[in-house]
Amino acid sequence: MVNLLLSALSGLLLSAAFEPIALWWLAPIALALAMYALSNSERKYLSVLAFALTFNLVLLHWTSIYVGSLPWIILATGLTLFYLPLVAVKRLGISYFPLIFIVLEEIRNRFPFEGFGWARIAYSQADAPYAKIAAHGGAVALSAITVLIGLSIYHLSQKNLKILILFPMLLVLIPINVEITGATKALLIQGNVPKLGLDFNSRAKEVFNNHVKETNVALKSGKKVDFILWPENAVDVDPFRNPEIYETLNTFTTPLIVGAIVNRDKEILNTSILWTKEAQNVYVKQHLTPFGEYIPLRSLASKISPLVDDVRDFSPGDESTIFSVEAAKIAPIICYELLDDQILQDGAKSSNVLAVQTNSATFGDSAESAQQLQITRIRAIEHSRNILSVSTTGYSAVIDFNGEVKQKTQMGTAEHLYAEVDLISSTSPRDRYGDWALVITLIWLLLVARGGYIYRR
Repeated sequence: MVNLLLSALSGLLLSAAFEPIALWWLAPIALALAMYALSNSERKYLSVLAFALTFNLVLLHWTSIYVGSLPWIILATGLTLFYLPLVAVKRLGISYFPLIFIVLEEIRNRFPFEGFGWARIAYSQADAPYAKIAAHGGAVALSAITVLIGLSIYHLSQKNLKILILFPMLLVLIPINVEITGATKALLIQGNVPKLGLDFNSRAKEVFNNHVKETNVALKSGKKVDFILWPENAVDVDPFRNPEIYETLNTFTTPLIVGAIVNRDKEILNTSILWTKEAQNVYVKQHLTPFGEYIPLRSLASKISPLVDDVRDFSPGDESTIFSVEAAKIAPIICYELLDDQILQDGAKSSNVLAVQTNSATFGDSAESAQQLQITRIRAIEHSRNILSVSTTGYSAVIDFNGEVKQKTQMGTAEHLYAEVDLISSTSPRDRYGDWALVITLIWLLLVARGGYIYRR
C-alpha cells in the first residue's frame, strides 16, 4: 500500500511541475519517486496506474470545463493505459525506465487521432537551466534529459552513483548562434469574448466587434506597426460571405492576420488569413483538434456527451503557408498545431518569426491557457524563433527565442500588445537534424539502459 501511495504522490508532484504551479524541478524528483515506488512494488500494474492516472487527472482537469467530468475521465484513463509498458522495468531493470518512458511519450504524441502530446515532460521545463537542450534535440531530448536526471536521483537514493548518464547535459555549453536579418513591429489584439464557454460562437458578431474595437483603441496611439495580429476565431462569421465584415476588415490600412472560419464548397475551414484590401492569403489549419473540430467515432462519442451533436466536422488543410509582410516571413500556427512537431519544423524553417493564434474561451479561466503558454515557450527555444502568441481571452504574449516571456496580457480582458521582435533567419540545430534528433536521443537512452558508457563508483 505504501508504494501505491508513493506512486500516486509521484503523479501529483509531476503535475505540479506544469502550470499553474510550474515548479519545474519537481519533474525529475517526481520521476525518481515513481521509479522507486515501481521498483519496490509487488503490484507493478497498480503502481504504474496510480502514478499515471493521478498525473493525467490533475494535469488535464481543465478538459472537464463546460463538458462535464466523463470526457475528462475517459481522456485521462485512455492516456494512462499508454504508461502500462513501464511495468517491463521490473524485469529489465530500472535503467530501462527512461527509454520506455520516452518511447511511450512519442507514441502518445502521434497516436491515436494524430496524437495528444500535451503532457510531454519537456513542456514543464521552460524555466529549467537546461531547457536550451530543446534547441539541439527538440522536445524529445528535453524530456529525455529530465527523465535521466530522475534516474540519477534514484541511483543517488540507492547509494549507487552513476555518472555520464547525464552526458547530454553538455549540450547546454554549446552556444546557439542566431542570425538576425531585421525586425518587425506587430500589434497583438486580445479582444476578449462576451462570456466564457462553448457557446461563445453564438455571439460571433460580438466577438468580432470586440476585436475591431480594441484594434481601433490601439491604433489611436499613432504607433507604426507592420501588421496586426488577431487570434483564432476572432472572426467566426465567414468574412468572404458577410459583406459587413468584409468591408470592416477592408477599413484597416495595416495588413491584418486574422483567425477566421471560412465556408468553402460545403467544407468548414479554420483559417488564418493575411488580409489586405487588395488581396487575402489564406492558410487552412492542418492539424485539427479531435472531439473539438471533428468527432472521431461519432456514434460512440455521442453516447458519452450530447454536445457531440453540436460539433460539425471541419476539413483540414494540406500545406503550410508563409505570410510575407515587409521583411517578416510569418508562419501561422493555429492553436492545437502547437503539438505537431512536423508543422512547427516546417513553419520555422520557412519563416523568420512564428505567429500562434489560439482561442481559449472554451476552457474558461482554467489552467489550459497557462499550460499552452508553457508549450509555446519550449517551441520558441526548440526552433530558435521569436513567437507572437495571441488569444481571444488570454494569455497573449511575446516570447523570445530563449523561451522568455517579454510581454504578457491578463486573462479575460480586452488588451493589446505592441511588439518589436527580431527576425531570425538561421535554423536551429534541432531543425537541421530533423528526425535524427529523435533517433540520437533514443540511441543514447538505449546505451543507458544497456549500461553503456556508465561508470559506477
